[in-house]
Amino acid sequence: MYLTAFSLIALTLLVPSLSMASSEDESLELLYGDDSFISIATGRKQLLSKAAAVASVITAEDIKKMGAKDIEQALESVAGLHVSRGAVNYNSVFTIRGIGSGANTQVLMLINGIPITNVFTGDRSIVWGGMPVQNISRIEVIRGPGSAVYGADAFSGTINIITKTADEIDGFETGFSTGSFDTRHAWALFGGEVKGWDVAFSMELSDSKGHDETVQSDFQSVLDGLLTTNASLAPGGVNTGKKSLETRIDLAKDLWRLRMGFQGRYDVGTGAGVNQSLDLFGSGESERLNLDLTYHDANFSENWDLQGTLSFFQTGFKTSNIHLLPAGAFGGAFPNGMIGSPAVYERHYRSDMSAFFTGFNAHDIRVGAGVYYIDQYRVEETKNFIFNTLPTPPTPMPLQRVSGADLFNREAGRTINYVLVQDEWLFATDWALTTGLRYDHYSDFGGTVNPRMALIYNSPYNVTTKFLYGRAFRAPAFAEQFNANNPVLIGNEDLDPEVIDSYEIVVNYAASPDLRMDLNLFYYEMQGIIISAPVAQNTGNQTGYGAEWEFEWGVSDKLTLLGNYAYQHSEDENNHCDVADVPQQQAYLRADYQVAPQWSLFTQVNRVMDRKRAPGDTRPEVEDYTTVDVSLRAENIFPNVSVGFSVNNLTDENALEPSVAPGNIANDLPLAGLSLTAEISVSW
Repeated sequence: MYLTAFSLIALTLLVPSLSMASSEDESLELLYGDDSFISIATGRKQLLSKAAAVASVITAEDIKKMGAKDIEQALESVAGLHVSRGAVNYNSVFTIRGIGSGANTQVLMLINGIPITNVFTGDRSIVWGGMPVQNISRIEVIRGPGSAVYGADAFSGTINIITKTADEIDGFETGFSTGSFDTRHAWALFGGEVKGWDVAFSMELSDSKGHDETVQSDFQSVLDGLLTTNASLAPGGVNTGKKSLETRIDLAKDLWRLRMGFQGRYDVGTGAGVNQSLDLFGSGESERLNLDLTYHDANFSENWDLQGTLSFFQTGFKTSNIHLLPAGAFGGAFPNGMIGSPAVYERHYRSDMSAFFTGFNAHDIRVGAGVYYIDQYRVEETKNFIFNTLPTPPTPMPLQRVSGADLFNREAGRTINYVLVQDEWLFATDWALTTGLRYDHYSDFGGTVNPRMALIYNSPYNVTTKFLYGRAFRAPAFAEQFNANNPVLIGNEDLDPEVIDSYEIVVNYAASPDLRMDLNLFYYEMQGIIISAPVAQNTGNQTGYGAEWEFEWGVSDKLTLLGNYAYQHSEDENNHCDVADVPQQQAYLRADYQVAPQWSLFTQVNRVMDRKRAPGDTRPEVEDYTTVDVSLRAENIFPNVSVGFSVNNLTDENALEPSVAPGNIANDLPLAGLSLTAEISVSW
C-alpha cells in the first residue's frame, strides 16, 4: 500500500494542475471563524472540514464552558474518545475507536508540537498527574493514524496541546478556585511586550486530597481467600490526592520563538494500587522539563517556507513506600507489607527541519527530516522481596536499594532518524489530494515506512467528502523490551513495532452558518500487538469499524447545542471476541445558554455504554453510566472580574471504569461522585 502512496506523490509532481481561487479559504474563515481551523493534520493551517484527517478542536472558550479543570475533562467531549482510568495512580487512559490499553501507549500527546512521551512506558508517565487548563489556547485532536507526519505512537490518535501566546493573554490575569475533595487551584498569567520581545508567562498551583470512592475488594482480597488471611484494606477508599506545579514561558521576537515549561507532580496517590491492591501509604512524583527553540521564516526565499526546531525534554518519576501488597501479605511473610518503589529518569534530544515549497502550480509540498536521541540514563529501585517463578510466592528480604541485574529495568538509549515528504495537490476545482510518506529508522529495531493519502471533494461551501487512508506504528517501550524480575511482564529485545492500517470516509455538511454536521465511517486493522504472556511478544491482532456523528446548532442568539454519538465494534482476532473494557457506544450533548447579558449556563451530558469483559472474566458486563455537569459563568460581573460555579456528576451517578481481567478489583474502579467548584479571576 505504501508503494501506491509513493507513486501518487511522484504522479502529482508530473501531471499538469489547475489552480483554485485562494479567496475561498478567506470566505470560509469569515463564515466559520478562526476556531474552525486546525494545523495538526499537515502542518499548515486548514479548515477542519478540509483537513486531511478526522480532527477536532477544543478552544479555551470551550474549556471554560465545560467547567473543565483538567485536559481529561475536556477531551471527553471528543467523539469516539473516551477517558477511562487505570488502577495504577488512577492514571487517565485515552481510548480512541476501541483502541486502548492500560499503559495507554497508542495515543501520542504533544505540547506545542513536541512529543512528551516517556520511553520507559511509551505513554505520558506512570506518575502523570494530569494537566491544568488555564494556559491552554486550544487542544487539537486527530482520530486515526498520524505517523506519516509525527512518527511513532501517533497510532489511534494524536493530541496537540497549544499554550497561549502573549497576544492571547494580553495583560495580567490571576485567579483562584476551590471545591470538593479539599481542592484548591491558583494561577497567574502575563502576556505583553518586554524590551521588544513578546512574552507569555504562566504559573499554576494546585492541591487536592482527591476523591476516595470505595473499592469493595482487591487483589489482596483474592489472596486472603486462598490463604485464609485477613490482610486486605478493602473495602476501602482509593488514593487519588496530588499536588502540582505548572509553569511556562514563551518568548518570541522576529523569526525566533523560545518556549520553556516545567510540570511537577508531587504526592500523587496510588489510586487503587500499583498491584491492584489498595495502598494508603505509597506515593509518586514526576518532573518534566521542556525547552524548544524554533526558527520560522515563512518567506525564507521565493516559494519556500522554512522551519527548524531544537528541543530538549527531561522527564522522570520516582515512587516512595509503594505497597504492592499490604502488611501481613502471604500469611505474615511481609509484616510491613510487600514494598517496591521504582524510579526512572530520561533525557530526550530532538532536532527537526521542515520546509514547504509552493513553486509548482497548485502544489504545496512539504519535506522534512530530523534526528532524536532518547537516553534512559538512570533506573533505581528499593524493595523488600525477590520474585520467584509463579506460583511460588516472592521471598522476603530486608528493605534495600537494589542495583545491576536485580533491577526491574536498565539504563538504555535509542536513536531515531526520519525523513518525510508530503504533497497537497489542488488538481481540479473543488478537488484536493494529499499524499505523504515518512520513513523512521530506529537503532534498536530498524526501519518503518508509513504512508497516508486523503482525497477531498469540496462542493460549493456546504458539503465536503473525504476518503482517507493511513498507516501508523507504535514503537516498543523500554518496559516491554527490558523489564526483568517481574512475573507479570518480562521484556523482549527482539520486539517489532505495532502496525495499524486505517480507512475512513468523512462527510462534512454545513447546512447553514448556524448548523453543521459531520459523519465519519472508519475501518482499521492492527497487526503485531505487543502482549505479555508473560514474556512480551508481537502476537496480537485486532480489527475494528464504526461511525461517529457530530453536530453544532446555533438554535438562537442565546442557545447553542452541540454533541456527538460514536459507535465502534472492535474484535480481538486471536480470540474472535469483542475487545474488552472499551465502550462500544458513547453519546455527548452540551447546551450553551446565555441567561443574561453577563451570565451563561452550560450543561453537558456524557453517556458511556457497552463495555465487554475479557475472555475468561466471568463478571457481569461493566455497567453503563451517564454523568451530568453544569457550569454557570459571569464575565466581567465587576470591572475585569469574572466568576464561575460548576457541578460535576450532578446526579451523583455510580460511574465505574473497568478493572482489568481477571478482576482482582472485582467491582471495578469507581469515579468521583458529586463535586462542586467555585472560581474567581481578575484581569487587567
